[in-house]
Amino acid sequence: MSFAASLGRAAALGLAAALLSACASLRPEAPPAVDEQGLRLSGRLSVQVQGRGGDSASFELLGSPAAGRLELSTPLGSLVARARWSPAEVLLQTPGEERRYEDLDALTREMLGETVPVAALFDWLRGRPWPEAASEPLPAPARGFAQLGWQIDLSRFDEGLLLARRPAEPVVQLRARLAP
Repeated sequence: MSFAASLGRAAALGLAAALLSACASLRPEAPPAVDEQGLRLSGRLSVQVQGRGGDSASFELLGSPAAGRLELSTPLGSLVARARWSPAEVLLQTPGEERRYEDLDALTREMLGETVPVAALFDWLRGRPWPEAASEPLPAPARGFAQLGWQIDLSRFDEGLLLARRPAEPVVQLRARLAP
């Protein structure tokens, strides 16, 4: 096969992949106005649940535990899930579907396979315990803390990496690599 034919075939495959991913993604939204208590973090998120494997996605977390948005995207940038919450509603949008939930715990169980304490995640991603629940330092020489049944490892937080592990069955491991 000639170089030109190979290039044409690669371009056609790339275009087909782009069109297919466009069909199965959500449209981006403008970021909400973030108040002084709000937050905007992005990076890569991986969640592994014992016995069920894992998933990873790019993420953008905006707002606060009271009202915010979490968006998950494929490595190619297609937005595949958007969670929004406020005191009035908790909503999950995926391509072709929109579902309401009673609370963030129910939503994260649906999105990630297990409950992840999103309210605490806002503080954990800043490298500190959530002030609404008791915490205790991890035993030396570890750097981090235990809270809500999770062990938050901050040993590589300087590099933008947060490791959180829930040792209760099924074991859940959450890994967040924050974008600079």
